[in-house]
Amino acid sequence: MTVVSHPYVHFRNIQKTYDGEQLVVKNLNLEVEKGEFLTLLGPSGSGKTTCLMLLAGFEMPTKGEIFLENKPLHTLPPHKRDIGMVFQNYALFPHMTVAENLAYPLKVRKINKALIAEKVKQSLALVKLDNLASRYPAQLSGGQQQRIALARALIFQPQLVLMDEPLGALDKQLREQMQLEIRHLHKELGVTIIFVTHDQSEALTMSDRIAVFNEGIIQQVDTPQNLYEHPCNSFVAHFIGENNELTGVVVDIENNHCRVRLKNDAEVLARMGIPMNIGDITSLSIRPERVILAQAKNNCLTGTIEELIYLGDHVRVRLNVIDNNTFMAKIPISAMQKHWTAGVTIPVSWYSDDACALNPL
Repeated sequence: MTVVSHPYVHFRNIQKTYDGEQLVVKNLNLEVEKGEFLTLLGPSGSGKTTCLMLLAGFEMPTKGEIFLENKPLHTLPPHKRDIGMVFQNYALFPHMTVAENLAYPLKVRKINKALIAEKVKQSLALVKLDNLASRYPAQLSGGQQQRIALARALIFQPQLVLMDEPLGALDKQLREQMQLEIRHLHKELGVTIIFVTHDQSEALTMSDRIAVFNEGIIQQVDTPQNLYEHPCNSFVAHFIGENNELTGVVVDIENNHCRVRLKNDAEVLARMGIPMNIGDITSLSIRPERVILAQAKNNCLTGTIEELIYLGDHVRVRLNVIDNNTFMAKIPISAMQKHWTAGVTIPVSWYSDDACALNPL
């Protein structure tokens, strides 16, 4: 007997329009496994938050179906979906204490008082805020409010938690701390989390997989490492992390590599990120940390230093390479050379496998 395995969450042929003309989400097909941390990543207006709202039940699909554990979800009202939700603005009740905020989801589910008190205590311990039960939201810092919002989403033990840019209002240091805390909670509790953000580094830090959105369409779904190292197109390459771009024409193809003639007639080798033919225009994607300065490798150009930006453990070197004056190299402090100053011309190179030939921008 064959056992059929179904995805935990399944968007099937989902479309969404608000005005009957323009599709905000276009034929979305996406599967999420149980216990996975999936991030929906994309610029503003790309459709990622709309997908989360469709799953939460705050919006209805124009077309298509949503399944949770192979059961239709899109027909259920939000309060019957049993999904935890964390918002960017925390959405805590200002007139309730921390303990009352945490107790609220349990009260509406008619849990007895003794069990509510126990679960509130456990939830406060989970987010390390045991001593703040009697405070009101206005008496908490942003980070503390976010922890309480997270605890409230988890207190009724949902198997699915949705997070809509929950760290956007926090400062950089606190945001990075909360990223790790949420990641650790995910591993500890084993819940399925679908997380929306436009912050690339946040997505790379926290996710098992990332779905990159643009104009209502998922461009690529993959692990953080594969998205960064093997983008499927130029949009993904430029949206995930920092990226240098050089345009050229494919003049030769061998196995999974191609030779590209650049604007100054120099030729370089790159691995092919997409299928290509001789004569195709391509955009080369080269990450700043893969750029090698002052040492000629098999792909060697010259660049003029425009600017040096000191960042403690490394230096960002902005160069003009073939009329591209935003070409960046990320160099460890130990590799810096004393004569490097603005106006100095130096070799700029990289290994062939560190350049990816993609569609032109």
